[in-house]
Formats: sequence, structure tokens, C-alpha cells
Amino acid sequence: MGRRRAPELYRAPFPLYALQVDPSTGLLIAAGGGGAAKTGIKNGVHFLQLEQINGRLSASLLHSHDTETRATMNLALAGNILAAGQDAHCQLLRFQTHQQKGKTKAEKAGCKEQGPRQRKGAAPVEKKSGAETHQGGIELSVENLQAVQTDFSPDPFQKVVCFNHDNTLLATGGTDGYVRIWKVPSLEKVLEFRAHEGEIEDLALGPNGKLVTVGWDLKASVWQKDQLVTQLHWQENGPTFSNTPYRYQACRFGQVPDQPTRLRLFTVQIPHKRLRQPPPCYLTAWDGSTFLPLRTKSCGHEVISCLSVSESGTFLGLGTVTGSVAIYIAFSLQRLYYVKEAHGIVVTDVAFLPEKGRGPELLGFHETALFSVAVDSRCQLHLLPSRRSVPVWLLLLLCVGLIVMTIVLLQGVFPGFL
Repeated sequence: MGRRRAPELYRAPFPLYALQVDPSTGLLIAAGGGGAAKTGIKNGVHFLQLEQINGRLSASLLHSHDTETRATMNLALAGNILAAGQDAHCQLLRFQTHQQKGKTKAEKAGCKEQGPRQRKGAAPVEKKSGAETHQGGIELSVENLQAVQTDFSPDPFQKVVCFNHDNTLLATGGTDGYVRIWKVPSLEKVLEFRAHEGEIEDLALGPNGKLVTVGWDLKASVWQKDQLVTQLHWQENGPTFSNTPYRYQACRFGQVPDQPTRLRLFTVQIPHKRLRQPPPCYLTAWDGSTFLPLRTKSCGHEVISCLSVSESGTFLGLGTVTGSVAIYIAFSLQRLYYVKEAHGIVVTDVAFLPEKGRGPELLGFHETALFSVAVDSRCQLHLLPSRRSVPVWLLLLLCVGLIVMTIVLLQGVFPGFL
């Protein structure tokens, strides 16, 4: 029996580093590039239209936005505004979709015949800033908004960006160890403070104004504005090690299913140094208000590169530096899905299909869908089949039926039983 393989959803003409899914339109947004080096590899943000075709989820290129000499390395989405980390800068983009107007059915049919979907391996046509793309009656336009430098180290680089809960602020972190908070969409700086000695690896903003940062100094800190609230200590209730230093690789907030007012924080811990016999990586769930560890479990010996939490907080998605992809259930940290070396090279980002908007329509009969991108330029689809379960009402109905059948049989064997 062959090794499990994930279907390839799309292949870009450049390495892919960042991924977002718009819940309202169902657009899959993948970004990356070859950077400023004159290698002939372009830089861009691709907008893919997701559709169910013959019971299978497919993606087609709707619009290609050229980012000129800057590759997009990280993305955050707030409504129709994207925050793109490009070198030491954060660039805001606004995209809009609308239906074409004033075309007859015959004209629309002609457009469909003349404009087939671009599948994997097809070379997309690059579009410049503000250009529109038309496909299947849908128009999409992208506009460059404000841009600002967010990192000021000797070798400046923005490593992470995220919006707050109401999309009025965004936070950035990079190689200089500083967190900077910016107004949206003006990108006016409202706060700046040193969070770590060395690079910031990841950060997460909670709806209560709490900010969690993780860095290369082996620390994970919780902040209220620029005031340190506490630091995370995952090994207090977890495994103990002798001489193996660990650092936090990623952090994400997630809802507690069926308790929308409560939050959990999830972190990934990886060995700080590469060893010939690598120790395991760990996944930890934390209480979102006390920041005490709830549960820690090993997630294998492959080094984790990225983490995502589903919209409802039910599932966790992981990518590894060796190209593997996994889906875990958030409550128990039990692994439900795993594809070894799906990409064969470092997975740079993973994102779940949203559970609202067009999500249920696109998901079909599956329980969840996870997208992954990597330096190999591919976007892959990972589907988790619905776990079979028998509803309580059906169990009760079967019990009642069994009792009735037993009575009927006894009445037939022993007349006058009742």
C-alpha cells in the first residue's frame, strides 16, 4: 500500500511563503516570490477562486498581483485588507470583487470558452497594481494602500504581522526584537517596545488586548500594551529534560468550542539546536485568561515550522521543515491526519478553510480542510473526512425497535405471554 499523498491544488511560478483564506468570498490568497535577486523569479500575491466541481474542491487563478522586487513572506487578513510583510516593510493591500455587468448570456458563454481556468503548472499572467482580472463573470481589483518600515535591525526583516480583533490595529515583529503597533489603514505608529533579546519568531493578539510574543531568546511573554504581564513556563507541567534547550516556534489564540467567550492559547516548542538524534517537538494548550498550561503532548521528531488554528478552535494544523503536514484535535491534542513529506521541503504556512461564509459550501461532506504552501511553489489540500458517529436519537430509536421485536417474538413463541 502506497504512502498517503495530498492532492496538489495549485502551483505558482515562484516559491510560496504565506497563505490566507477569505471567508466571505472563499478566495485562497497565496503569496511569495524570489525576492530582489535578478534570477527571473517574479514576486506576487495570487488570488485563487475555490469551487466545488464534480464533488471535488478545486482552485483557479482569478488575479495575480505583482509586488515588483519584494517577495511577500507573511500575511494577515482583515476583511478585504491584506497586510503583507515584504523585507523590512509592511504593505497594505485592498482587494475588491464584483460581478461583471451588462453582458448577455451568449457573451458570458463566450468568455467561459475563451478563458479556461489556470490549473497547476500553468504560467499565470502577471497584473500590475490596480489592474483588474475577469474570470467567469467575476472581477477582482487590487490597490496598494500605505506602506511602512517595521524593522530596523542591521539586517532588517519583518517576520510576523497580525490584526487585532476589530481590525483597527495591527502588530508587527521582526529581527530587531521590537513589537510595533500600527493604526489601520493609516499605519500611524501607536506603540513600540522591546519584547525580546533577538528575533521575534511569532506573536498573537487576543480579543482582550493581551499580546503574546515568542522569540529566539527562548522566552514566551504575555503583554498588556508594553507592560509585561507574565511569561509562559510550559515545562512546569510537561516533560523534563536534562540538557536540551527548547524555544517557542509559534503561538496562536483559538476559541473554546461551544464556549465563544473563552479562549485557549496554543504554542509549539522545538529544540533550540539541531541534534544528530533530534528530540521531539511539543504542542501545548494554555488557559487563555490565566496562561497556565493545560496539556502538553509530543508531536513527533520532525521540527515544526508553522501552526494554524481553525475558526471554531476545534482543529490545529501543523507543517514541518521536512514538508510533512498534520491535523490535530485541539481539545486532546490527538493527531487525526498526517502526510509525511507532503511537500518534500519546508512547509512555510498552513491555513484552514473557514467554517463560516462560503466555507460549508466548499467543504462538502468533509469535517475540515487545511491548505499548505511551501518553497516548492505548490499549494496542497488536506481533507479530513467526517468521523462517523451515530446520533443519540437513532440509538434510542434502535433500542425501542429492539424491545418491540423482542416482545413480538415472545408473543409468537408463548401465546398469551401478554
